Amino acid sequence: MISFSVVNIAGNYDLGTIHSIVNETPVCHVSFAPDPADPFPAILPMIGVMGSFDFPSASLDEPMDCYLHGYVSSRIMNLARASEQGLPLCVAATRVDGVVLSLTPNSHSYNYRSAVLHGYGNVVETKEEKLYAMQLITDSVVRNRWENSRTPPDAAEMQSTVILKVSVVSGSGKIRDGGPHDENKDQSRDELTEKIWTGVMPLWETFGEPVSSPLNRVEQVPEHITSHRAEVNQRNEEYAKSAATE
Repeated sequence: MISFSVVNIAGNYDLGTIHSIVNETPVCHVSFAPDPADPFPAILPMIGVMGSFDFPSASLDEPMDCYLHGYVSSRIMNLARASEQGLPLCVAATRVDGVVLSLTPNSHSYNYRSAVLHGYGNVVETKEEKLYAMQLITDSVVRNRWENSRTPPDAAEMQSTVILKVSVVSGSGKIRDGGPHDENKDQSRDELTEKIWTGVMPLWETFGEPVSSPLNRVEQVPEHITSHRAEVNQRNEEYAKSAATE
């Protein structure tokens, strides 16, 4: 069974919320124990996306695996290959949506969305599932990019790229939105409220204008790039501004 919990001042959410946070985070941080004799955990920035090879039409509010993109000789992949059950992993994703400015330093905060998954990572072995995951990951970076690039990958590219499939055991998420929460003792002090500005500075990630490579020979930036850029920028801005007033 997969158990998920979400902590939020505004209410509770289902699997779709946590899966969306992972999918909308460009870089996830994956932690694991590199060696029983090493007291320090290892943490890697990796591209990750939620999906279900067995049920490709599954929606985000259904149970899914987390696919991670990596290199064939990396330590995490070697450890996963050597583990019978799978390598125990923790996958963390965070989106920051605003800076919350309060009357006192102790009450300053961020508006944010975060998700943490725990599970066992195994290297994807079949070509079919590997291609499924590679397309899923590519299209999570820029929508429809897989079909607008040279595909499928050649033999050397398939061999050098490894996909780690994390079978999720448990997960949790936390969302903070809204304005500052100052203590009543400070809110009632006119000498503070009349001179200290409080509120939220919305913060969102933005794609800039595409910059062509020196070898590019396509005059116009393709629609799949311009539409992805516009939609993601609008979505991020709208969410950050709405979170500031929740």
